[in-house]
Amino acid sequence: MRAEEKISTEEVRAYLLSLQKRICSALEAEDGVARFEEDTWRRDDDFALGGGGRTRVLAKGAVFEQAGVNFSHVTGPRLPPSATAARPELEGRRFEALGISLVIHPQNPHVPTSHANVRFFIAEKDGEAPAWWFGGGYDLTPYYPVAEDVVGWHEAAQSACAPFGEDVYPKFKEWCDRYFYLKHREEARGVGGLFFDDLNEWGFGRSFEFLRAVGDSYLEAYLPIVRRRKSKEWTSRQREFQLYRRGRYVEFNLVYDRGTLFGLQSGGRTESILMSLPPLVAWRYDWQPEPGSEEAVLYDFLQPRNWLEDNPGSA
Repeated sequence: MRAEEKISTEEVRAYLLSLQKRICSALEAEDGVARFEEDTWRRDDDFALGGGGRTRVLAKGAVFEQAGVNFSHVTGPRLPPSATAARPELEGRRFEALGISLVIHPQNPHVPTSHANVRFFIAEKDGEAPAWWFGGGYDLTPYYPVAEDVVGWHEAAQSACAPFGEDVYPKFKEWCDRYFYLKHREEARGVGGLFFDDLNEWGFGRSFEFLRAVGDSYLEAYLPIVRRRKSKEWTSRQREFQLYRRGRYVEFNLVYDRGTLFGLQSGGRTESILMSLPPLVAWRYDWQPEPGSEEAVLYDFLQPRNWLEDNPGSA
């Protein structure tokens, strides 16, 4: 951290609350029917856990089957294991964590599921300099993918990263490909996007600027896809495949997702943590898509690639 910079959690908080409001308003306008219900919560107990959050959930809309946009600002006397696994030197420090996390599950199988989060952590110990970092990103999970949509998604991600250096998008794109991978299935969860964590080497001001660039670009990346696909007709077979593939989403969130693990291990609010799960999902024992079918195309499509140079075609 540069000596002249001050760490301002209040500036981060104000931005995150503004971002939540803007995203919810845009999604309501796009859906045209349903509205977000708000649930404000606090946590205070004997373990000195403090803070709270503002959970907003839209359900049974015309476009979005469920959309959750959660703001949280929590504190605690020690970081949980999920936060110190890669940084054991921080074990035992008190912490403060702020973030926005959202997951959008559309009704139409032709509209991809999307996820985004932006967050800030600070861990402190008396007599030592505070440790702080930013993290976040966004990723896309199509069911019947179209190359145009995925290329546009990655173009928006690249544009958000461009002012911070030519190497930033490739680095965080590759990190996203590695992170959103189901090891037990040997499958990518989706077509990636951006993922970054432990970001502090640029100093607080520049790192916070990057966080805002990523957060502000989410709607620019996602809404054009929704508008192109939300009115496309779909069949019961396509709906069944969507529900089946949602199972992969659930598996990742419950087994690997750092945010889910952090929330549960730190005594977070379970309803808000698990709002990312889809309202309907299906599993089939040892199911395989029929060779040559439009469902089979997805599995090749999900292979990590340079979307801004390669054009794999569409389903």
